[in-house]
Amino acid sequence: MMTTTLTNFGAELAPDTAIHLLEHVFQTNLKNEEDYATKNPNGNGKRPTPICIWGSHGIGKTALVKDLAKKHGWKFRYCAPAQFEEMGDLHGLPVRLDPNPDVQGDETTVYMPPDWVPKEDDEGPGILLLDDLNRADDRILRGLMQLIQEFEMFSWTLPRKWQIVCTANPEGGDYSVTPMDPAMLTRMLHMTMIFDVKSWARWAMNAGVDPRGIAFVLTYPEVITGERTTPRTLTQFFDQIANIDDLKSELELVNVLARSALDDITATTFLAFVNDGVTQLIEPSDILDAKDFKPIAKQISDLSKGEGDAKRVDRLSTICTRLYLHLSAEKYKAESHHAKNLVAFLLLDDLPNDLRFSLHRDLITISEEIANMLRDPKLAKLVIEGL
Repeated sequence: MMTTTLTNFGAELAPDTAIHLLEHVFQTNLKNEEDYATKNPNGNGKRPTPICIWGSHGIGKTALVKDLAKKHGWKFRYCAPAQFEEMGDLHGLPVRLDPNPDVQGDETTVYMPPDWVPKEDDEGPGILLLDDLNRADDRILRGLMQLIQEFEMFSWTLPRKWQIVCTANPEGGDYSVTPMDPAMLTRMLHMTMIFDVKSWARWAMNAGVDPRGIAFVLTYPEVITGERTTPRTLTQFFDQIANIDDLKSELELVNVLARSALDDITATTFLAFVNDGVTQLIEPSDILDAKDFKPIAKQISDLSKGEGDAKRVDRLSTICTRLYLHLSAEKYKAESHHAKNLVAFLLLDDLPNDLRFSLHRDLITISEEIANMLRDPKLAKLVIEGL
């Protein structure tokens, strides 16, 4: 079977790292623009450097940029160049002005900017998102070159402190895209966004995605990406099952919904996940808020049992990851009893040493407060023995 090479540009980055890069580029652009304006008060100003985020469909490129603008309180404008049919959609339509009707030949033609363009007095910080840039026709792409280079068209100019971010799908494969030539590519910085299960799970927790869906993705990350299975379609599917309290009792409906959104292998795996009872994995809050930890330890022990003497390390790994994400979330508030329960969890005999060590290592990097919660002689001894 022949495989087609997909062409992306820039380093491959998980969403969390991509956000860090975007924030660095934006802050650098703003500083350079401000410094230039201070040294050259009569100049036109130093324009920022745009950045293009490449990546497969449905991976969350657009949502990442929108969420970043919302996080920082920046202004935001959205534009999909693939919808443009004429150059007028880009530079605006001509309007004839006649400031002095009594003087023949005094008419002037000006262009009215499209409504997606920020107004002249709408100073940033702001982001103009050119979404799915390389799905536009070649003629439109060529028309966008001046905007990406100079942050202006002949008929309008982006206000100060605005950034341009583009998104694009890979060139090659079955993607219906317009290749960008070097003159276009070299006008921008580039990075390629890839799927990262922890980054997605962190976003999903904050977005209120069904916890059973998050547990599924963490348990079976290998079946998460495909032609139809993407973070976007997974979220759509999880939204559809969120109001089904007992998935097992509605297995036929769940099956139909899964196959309406996902690849067959993902749908089949999710049904097995439901039948296997993994959807009942213990919640991080149940672990941390337990008044008596013994029932929690018993529940985890039962969940960890596989066939014969085998351990369900996949289940234990999912519980550990969800606990880490819960503790590292911005909205997490430590309670006095959390430390005792967290240590009790890490001391469980059912927890393999590699998982214990990995979780402990990740937790101590969250904050000094979390690190202090883990101060326990028995735990310290176990961790040292695992080194």
